[in-house]
Amino acid sequence: MAVSSARTDLAHDGPFRVVRRDGSVSPFDATKISVALTKAFLAVEGDAAATSSRIHHLVAELTARVETSLRRHATTDAVHIEQIQDLVELTLMRGEHHKVARAYVLYREEHAKARDITPVEPDPAYVDWARVERVVAEAVAGIEDVSAAPVLAEAKRNIYDGIGAGELATALIMSARTLVEQEPNFSYVTARLLLDKLRGEALTYLAGEPRQAGHRELDYPGYFRAYLRRAIELDLVDRELATFDLDRVVAAIRPERDLDFGFLGLQTLYDRYFLHHDGTRFELPQAFFLRVAMGLAIREDDREARAIEFYELLSSFRFMTSTPTLFNSGTTRPQLSSCFLTTVDDELSSIFQAYKNNALLAKYSGGLGNDWTPVRGLGAHIKGTNGQSQGVVPFLKIANDTAVAVNQGGKRKGAACAYLETWHIDVEEFLDLRKNTGDDRRRTHDMNTANWVPDEFLRRVEADADWTLFSPDETPDLHDLYGTAFSDAYRAYETAADRGEIKVFRRVRAVELWRRMLTMLFETGHPWITFKDPCNLRSPQQHAGVVHSSNLCTEITLNTSLDEVAVCNLGSVNLAQHVTPAGLDTEQLERTVKTAVRMLDNVIDINFYTIPEARSSNLRHRPVGLGIMGFQDALFALRLPIASAEAVEFADRGMEHVSYYVIAASADLAAERGRYASFEGSLWSRGILPIDSLRLLADAREGDALDVDYSSTLDWEALRARVRATGMRNSNVMAIAPTATISNICGVGQSIEPLFQNLFVKSNMSGDFTVINPHLVRDLKARGLWDEVMVSDLKYFDGSLGRIDRIPADLKALYATAFEVDSRWLVDAASRRQKWIDQAQSLNLYLDAPSGRKLDELYRYAWHKGLKTTYYLRARAATSVEKSTLRGTDGKLNAVPTVPVLETIGDTALACRIDDPDCEACQ
Repeated sequence: MAVSSARTDLAHDGPFRVVRRDGSVSPFDATKISVALTKAFLAVEGDAAATSSRIHHLVAELTARVETSLRRHATTDAVHIEQIQDLVELTLMRGEHHKVARAYVLYREEHAKARDITPVEPDPAYVDWARVERVVAEAVAGIEDVSAAPVLAEAKRNIYDGIGAGELATALIMSARTLVEQEPNFSYVTARLLLDKLRGEALTYLAGEPRQAGHRELDYPGYFRAYLRRAIELDLVDRELATFDLDRVVAAIRPERDLDFGFLGLQTLYDRYFLHHDGTRFELPQAFFLRVAMGLAIREDDREARAIEFYELLSSFRFMTSTPTLFNSGTTRPQLSSCFLTTVDDELSSIFQAYKNNALLAKYSGGLGNDWTPVRGLGAHIKGTNGQSQGVVPFLKIANDTAVAVNQGGKRKGAACAYLETWHIDVEEFLDLRKNTGDDRRRTHDMNTANWVPDEFLRRVEADADWTLFSPDETPDLHDLYGTAFSDAYRAYETAADRGEIKVFRRVRAVELWRRMLTMLFETGHPWITFKDPCNLRSPQQHAGVVHSSNLCTEITLNTSLDEVAVCNLGSVNLAQHVTPAGLDTEQLERTVKTAVRMLDNVIDINFYTIPEARSSNLRHRPVGLGIMGFQDALFALRLPIASAEAVEFADRGMEHVSYYVIAASADLAAERGRYASFEGSLWSRGILPIDSLRLLADAREGDALDVDYSSTLDWEALRARVRATGMRNSNVMAIAPTATISNICGVGQSIEPLFQNLFVKSNMSGDFTVINPHLVRDLKARGLWDEVMVSDLKYFDGSLGRIDRIPADLKALYATAFEVDSRWLVDAASRRQKWIDQAQSLNLYLDAPSGRKLDELYRYAWHKGLKTTYYLRARAATSVEKSTLRGTDGKLNAVPTVPVLETIGDTALACRIDDPDCEACQ
């Protein structure tokens, strides 16, 4: 069982110190782990295990795993003895030595009972315990159901003679996060303790001498001025920010919002977003939000007023821009765009230019979608050499390695997705790219892949007809055709092949190819299934080009050509901040959307473009992609189970309002700033809005191939007239991205995702974090059901309520997890949203017990429901919460991570882990 991990470097490769329970410190000795493991095997297998070579080698292997994990995840050179023992237990569980692990657990419990555990009182000579108590008291202040006592008691266990200030701060954080699984509100306590560490780190760095300040003691305006001066000196921040009226701007800072973070959100910001120098963070949360806001307002007429408006939206978590914008806004290299889509031509110069473009775009955090369909297939004639082509696959291997080499400044891996149309002669080899077997020179283990599927293929699947594969050098116009024009040309090429006029082609049974596509999706998670015709037939920009692919996360559908690299600029409205128990707060939503669209439009003009094709395309068409996140949290607030007609209706009405407000906001900007250059001839210019373009798809589909809802509630006719008269500032305005990272920052569920589990460990590039559904915990507390037994039950049943007898039926329905929900409910909700969206949605699908029939039915259902794209397929077979302690699982600060949620099992792993760090480029 191979555990997926975003980290391959060792955090510590030097000597370790072990902190014992009495506070004493001794050198790390791996032989003691070997002895403990041997005793555990002896307890299970008897004395014969002592002389068994198998056991000897197994113990050595397990000991090495423990030490490697310890060094990989530790952040200091001192580790507590119990954390090592936790890791030994986990290693046994991962190795499926369950009986031995149980013997080891019993051994630990017996010795714990036998010991007289007396906390070591800290020596005032090396610990300012009075300050520790003040810091913890401040951390728990105002938070329900938490207290300082357990944090202090746990901290005393981890304090040792000679502990440094940084290690002491880490010890407090680690002490608080061990309590999260029993009480979710300790996540806020842990975040505040991390915040105290960050304040000390930042103030000390700026002052040049040790400084500490409690939350109420911090002079935020004074700090911000010092921070900005230093950031400019280091060439990290644009000098233009210093020309703002700082008195006016800093007066808007809301220091109390530093306390709104959960641990996962703040740790993510700490590890990857805050400005730092030589590894020392000196940017505090509100400074971070204000820096981003000022960067986005830098070209506004009243810069200060707009910066304050933008800051208010970001710091309240009502809206969050994508990760590249958060990384780079206000800096000296403001590459703020999220996604780049390219088309690769069938020439060596174009192919190698594509590699260079990928590298330049990925360098500053861009996610890539590459259309490789024009490249001729295996066996096609090469006129220049009178030879035969090796096909597209060898070139994809180089693209894969480029993505690995350019790792976005060390902040996250380069990320790309290759798209290929289903008629390409190399499609069957393309399907195998992510397999773990076969010729590794023809595999792309690090690059995502996606099928670009025309409607004609699905019609033939349903008719059980043949399908013909071609090389694009002999059928060049198929790449640019869609709808009935594609079908007519495709059939004409089939006839030409029958006459012997086409040299490279192959006939397959459409159902067999479809089955293989779904089989590879099941086995490797790739290629994803995306639909060419809905993306083009409903594109507002079909007069200006063709959508040849989507992006890395399948939500962007923009035109590409050899001259234009499509760019999209993303951000997401936090839907959870816009609902009350009474329903959607439409007035606040309208205000949020109007400001958000302005922020995204500003990105286009401020942006640092690394290649000219991206700059010219973005300035000409000005696309943005406003999406949503926290959908599941909104349903919890409304008490609506996700598997219900009411939830589907909420998805419809909620997206209708977002769509209306986004289009209206872009029209307002057109009146103020001018319409985008290619507006004339677009669907917008003809008064055809996204809801209207649904009819264009219906006209192109035959019979009952489209099953969609056309209902609406708002005054769309008035908006149509306004758009025709005023124009639009942006060619495209909506797209729902996965929001894996920015949702963590805001403390809500990502994007439109269903609840994964009610208790699990979230793994990302910042580490492993215990996550408990706080909505569920509040309900269980209200009904007197939250206790240690419930925590144990949630672990045992993998975060599911279904088999916990004492949970009432209404809570089981409300808090049903992703694998307990029929994915057709998710498709239904997505279909209702899609009618309002001019681009697409990152839609993950879940199957509890996958089968060929279920996969076939689900993906054809998605096609019939008018979806443009789908994203990952996730299946329970690749997931589990281990039945061991979750103590000590949170974050990079933790020396020993324990429970990763999703693991890869050989060649049959289904898709990526939840919150796979490799899938965050849009976020």
